[in-house]
Amino acid sequence: MVLERVKQLAQQVSNTVSPPHPLDPLSGLEIDTAVSILRKEHGKLYYNAVTLLEPPKKVMLAWLADPDHTKRPARIADIVVITTDGKVYDGHVDLTEQKILKWEATPGVQPLITMEDLNAVELTMRKDPKVIEQCGIIGIPPQDMHKVYCDPWTIGYDERFGNTVRLQQALMYYRPHPDDSQYSFPLDFCPIYDSNKKEIIHIDIPKIRRPVNQAPPNNYDVKSIEKSGGFRTDIKPINITQPEGVSFKINGRLIEWQNWSVHVGFNYREGIVLNNVSYFDKDEGKTRPVFYRLSLAEMVVPYGNPERPHQRKHAFDLGEYGGGYMTNSLSLGCDCKGSIHYMDFDFVNKAGSAQTIKNAVCIHEEDAGILFKHTDFRDDSVVVTRGRKLLISHIFTAANYEYCVYWILHQDGTVQLEIKLTGILNTYAMNPGEDTKGWGTEVYPGVNAHNHQHLFCMRIDPNIDGPNNTIFQVDATQGPGEVGSEENFYGNAFYAKKTKYTNPVEAMADYDGATSRTWEMANENKLNPYSHKPVSYKLVSREVPPLLPKKGGLVWKRAGFARHAVHVTKHSDDQLYPAGRHVPQTSGEPSTGLPQWIDAHPNEKIDNEDIVLWHTFGITHFPSPEDFPIMPAEPMTLLLRPRNFFLRNPALDVRPSYARTPTQVAAGSSGSDGSDKKSVAV
Repeated sequence: MVLERVKQLAQQVSNTVSPPHPLDPLSGLEIDTAVSILRKEHGKLYYNAVTLLEPPKKVMLAWLADPDHTKRPARIADIVVITTDGKVYDGHVDLTEQKILKWEATPGVQPLITMEDLNAVELTMRKDPKVIEQCGIIGIPPQDMHKVYCDPWTIGYDERFGNTVRLQQALMYYRPHPDDSQYSFPLDFCPIYDSNKKEIIHIDIPKIRRPVNQAPPNNYDVKSIEKSGGFRTDIKPINITQPEGVSFKINGRLIEWQNWSVHVGFNYREGIVLNNVSYFDKDEGKTRPVFYRLSLAEMVVPYGNPERPHQRKHAFDLGEYGGGYMTNSLSLGCDCKGSIHYMDFDFVNKAGSAQTIKNAVCIHEEDAGILFKHTDFRDDSVVVTRGRKLLISHIFTAANYEYCVYWILHQDGTVQLEIKLTGILNTYAMNPGEDTKGWGTEVYPGVNAHNHQHLFCMRIDPNIDGPNNTIFQVDATQGPGEVGSEENFYGNAFYAKKTKYTNPVEAMADYDGATSRTWEMANENKLNPYSHKPVSYKLVSREVPPLLPKKGGLVWKRAGFARHAVHVTKHSDDQLYPAGRHVPQTSGEPSTGLPQWIDAHPNEKIDNEDIVLWHTFGITHFPSPEDFPIMPAEPMTLLLRPRNFFLRNPALDVRPSYARTPTQVAAGSSGSDGSDKKSVAV
């Protein structure tokens, strides 16, 4: 029966009119095919991930260069499963050949925690006698256990339990009414849940007990706001329309927009992945590759309270839960306005069935303000051109926090990554007048919000006019010579000091705001004919706090990628995740991911090679009452900007909103929008 199902699925795949792009996420049909093959060979399994194994980069580049005469790369599923006795297996399934290519036991690791894993904790917690007892001690009677909630988190790492047992910790809350925000009523104890046994195995109880908060609810729902004074009445509608349609074209998951071409991938862990990012250069008359792959590859959120059990609160939201798995369906609550194109995402559930997140990715255009402008003071001649930007976005919810991720393409060749943080602070109980010791802030009576950081790691696989690239550190530096010297008589000389990275150890670098430090990804094999400098793109990122947990501590060991703002490694197809493939319950001994890769090849040549730049950026958050009960979105952004890449401003061909030359001024003309048909401003 299983084999027959596989044959039917294979026939359906072969009958598909248009085969999927080699970098398209697996479809529901392909997930079903992989699961059927695995069931036939290995029986009942619990599925943690079934995702696309991206083709090797060299194979993919060869196909992209000549798809009509090059064999299409195979569709292979990368799988992670847990057996019924708790063993973890990693594997590959060739969907074309209908066979298992790899099946390996991976002892001593725990794969990421899925939404199904998380949802199981709350039901168990409410029925546990030890939890009911602790609730009674702080003032919640047994009949109110239906009002007790928890945010399940991976346990991070706790030396008392190690990593052989699959665990979660339950951050506890209370809701007096179903519509109340639970984060106003945090509870002071923390149960630990065994995912294999499906039971609470331990409860961490603080030395100082904190009864359940007696303050009134601090809510943000519509009825509560209406009761507390109502909504503003002076906001008038803003209507965004595109009566002639959008300016982008989509073929499957390939987007063409304003000289840009990009493939939009998506997986359970990183969420959006941009592949084969290229730009048509009109001056050169050809499409030029810029980036092979861009993604948000990892993040860590360390909290700053040293008291147990808060040392365990340092979530790796991508590696421990999956940004793709936690992605919102945007059909009912999208932040996008205008004419929108959505993309769905298929993933596997624990039982092995394909599931779909509808409208996981939102694609739309927005006005970007002034692209360029100049007014000549002599005669009032002017040119002003408004810009447009294309946003490719998804939003994922990690328990209390929302992360809004926007990949933005600009008409001048710039790629921007913007992340907005919103949602609700992680809160903890406190007694009246309790000293927070500086580790947190009382944001509401009885509510302590701890200091924390959000550190994101961006994986940049440059392809600047080809795969062989070099990274330069660029610092604004004072020129040599003292004031009064012949070479710098007035002391005003400064220049861009460039330092080439030649090996991974040399390339471990921190941000320096004093020198406005940036990093250039350059192709030294091609010089700009005007500047005589290598064609390049530069990373401009200014929100780069250092990792505050101390060297040698638990977070420092586990989050090795966050020790520096920049790392550079030679490209390897299997090095996608800077904290390692399996992140939950790692001890940090050894530090997996980037530190391990660099230690293995510390002197590897990385100049004029196929390389990857890893960039860690983010914010340090000291909470305040303005962040509660729900946090206004806090944005952070970085730019990838062309430098010596083009011969001139590549956006000159964007029609101006208004233009008037000196001769038009002299003739009394009102100017035009740059077309022959109009003579008035638009």
